[in-house]
Amino acid sequence: MRFRTPLLLAGLLAGLTLSLSLHAQERIRWKLAMTWGPNAAPLSTTVEKMADLVADMSEGNFIIRVDPASRHKSPFGIFDFVKMGQYEMGHTASYYYIGKDMAFQPFTTMPFGMTVPEQYGWFYHGGGLELMAEVYEPEGLLAFPGGNTGNQMGGWFREEIESLEDLQGLRMRVPGFAGRVLSGLGVNVTNIPPGELYTALNTGTIDAAEWVGPDMDFRMGFPEIADYYYTGWHEPASEVQFLVNAEAFAELPREYQAILQTAIRLAAFDMYVRAYHRNADAWRRMAEEHPNVEVRTFPGPVLAELRAETARLVEEEKAGNPLFARIVESKEAYLEQARDWTRMSDYLYLQDNLEE
Repeated sequence: MRFRTPLLLAGLLAGLTLSLSLHAQERIRWKLAMTWGPNAAPLSTTVEKMADLVADMSEGNFIIRVDPASRHKSPFGIFDFVKMGQYEMGHTASYYYIGKDMAFQPFTTMPFGMTVPEQYGWFYHGGGLELMAEVYEPEGLLAFPGGNTGNQMGGWFREEIESLEDLQGLRMRVPGFAGRVLSGLGVNVTNIPPGELYTALNTGTIDAAEWVGPDMDFRMGFPEIADYYYTGWHEPASEVQFLVNAEAFAELPREYQAILQTAIRLAAFDMYVRAYHRNADAWRRMAEEHPNVEVRTFPGPVLAELRAETARLVEEEKAGNPLFARIVESKEAYLEQARDWTRMSDYLYLQDNLEE
């Protein structure tokens, strides 16, 4: 028996190699549309990395062409592009599509919610992926975590926010659930595509703009046109998504399905690492390169109202949307288990060791 086992394994490996070789000869060409422009690193580079990994692992036989928003001209049309089969894949953020169903929001982030490690724990070990599939599958789509920006900043303001009264009538670009929260506090909310943000803020079409964090914000030019930079509350773990047309995925050979899923997960992890590094580096350079910028946190009464409005809107939405309720309650239940460890492992460590 000892002598036959290696022969059996060799035969199995040979058969697997032949199977892979035969499938590798299938030449497949897909297209991917992304919400972002071609220079929106690390968002755009995450997509490019995923496509490169797929090409490498398939020995050049599975090629994914990446179309930035400047090519397809519809930054917020990714969901429908992929659903209708105009593109086999997309890279976007679920919370851009809350007009279809608020149940999409929690897969990006929730105000005052999970940190990135907590949210990834929920996705992969707390039922998050299964709930995301439940939301997307009726639309003929598969959705995968597509990279995280980390905790986002609260936005750029042309004037300082000192009280709740300063929010009244303020015109601000901010997407998703946070936009509804701010609207409840008197802000005139809009969701302008990324490529139009600088011009809108510079010309006074809007008074404030939320984008991502220091690295991407600085490259957008916001320090040139706004002096007040506020810390975050609304997007503590902003996950973007790779969307895949379910029918197109089902038609792939199993080896290519595995290649695609592996490339997506590697590229998503790489995005979070790159985003963290780039933000840390940009923050280090901020005082020297942008001395006009004054970092602020929102006053206590403003944060208290933002938190209260968030809770009110969540309960209101849960009452009329059972699927949204299940997703939010799943996140809350997981967070109740995980937050004690976050506090012990990160919060108390930082509290005890950060230098003044």
